[in-house]
Amino acid sequence: MSDELYHKCHEAISQGRAILEDLQQWGFESIITSPQEEPVPMAIQPDSDLPPENSKTLAEMEINLKNCCLCPLSKQRKNIVFGAGNPQARLVLVGEAPGREEDQQGIPFVGEAGKLLDKILLAMNLSREEVYICNVLKCRPPGNRDPQADEIAACEPFLKQQLALIQPELIITLGRFAAQELLKTTAPISKLRGKWHEYEGIPLMPTFHPAYLLRNPSGKRPVWEDMKKVMQRLN
Repeated sequence: MSDELYHKCHEAISQGRAILEDLQQWGFESIITSPQEEPVPMAIQPDSDLPPENSKTLAEMEINLKNCCLCPLSKQRKNIVFGAGNPQARLVLVGEAPGREEDQQGIPFVGEAGKLLDKILLAMNLSREEVYICNVLKCRPPGNRDPQADEIAACEPFLKQQLALIQPELIITLGRFAAQELLKTTAPISKLRGKWHEYEGIPLMPTFHPAYLLRNPSGKRPVWEDMKKVMQRLN
């Protein structure tokens, strides 16, 4: 083995060990190792004149949504953050709105909260390529403020169409706004999480947002308890 290859292997092992140590600190007993189905790659579809919420595929819908200006957020966005992952995912995760890094890259959950979400998925023996991740809002609110009612109303048809096209077996909502929007409730996330609910016949598990966990590490163990319930349903 060459010195360069040795150093690369050593670095990969060190990174893996660091992730495992993090998971153990959060109360994750182990990484599940059951086999998963291969994700189906998203096919790029041609442009269509249909409104985004009437598109026939996620790829077509994303293309048709790129020039959306239904709410004032369109005036200051850099990118629409449509969603990412397997268009035939068994599991969909829904957050509230893009942050600064998501707005820059056009990809959901790529900041520090996204790194934490990746670790949670890893502990579930899942990856971004196997699940689908999106947000209630497709554009970043200025200063990462809370979504407003008119913004949620403008984006709601797109989220509903995404979920209708994917037809997942399970949904996880990340944070208060996503849970309240899909469940049409004003109940706090502390009361909603940990219990199964339904969105149009699909079992839905609310849990804390990864950004909340960065500020409140004590919430990591309850989130893992929620994820174990999700894994039981998936298996």
